Amino acid sequence: MTWSEAEYLEYLQVERRCYAWVMRRHGDLTLAESWAAALACYPYEPSDAAYRGLVFHDEAWHWAMLAIHGERYTVEHPELAQPSAEYTALGQTGVVRSC
Repeated sequence: MTWSEAEYLEYLQVERRCYAWVMRRHGDLTLAESWAAALACYPYEPSDAAYRGLVFHDEAWHWAMLAIHGERYTVEHPELAQPSAEYTALGQTGVVRSC
């Protein structure tokens, strides 16, 4: 997908916020730790990067669960295979955009 720089930056910020929210809520990280984790998971990629934004193919919930529980999280924690009701509700109220 091709985004304008503004669209890319907005999407990047949203995913960082959501990732940090999951890491605080489910990973028991502090605010500072969760933001550091989000920045590490979602680094800025220049517009000419070959696979810019590839991380966006899965939502922040998935990447955070991988970091917290490992690649078998869907098997070992099937209740976490889909985003929690709380996370989903955030998106329905628009709050997830500011996690």
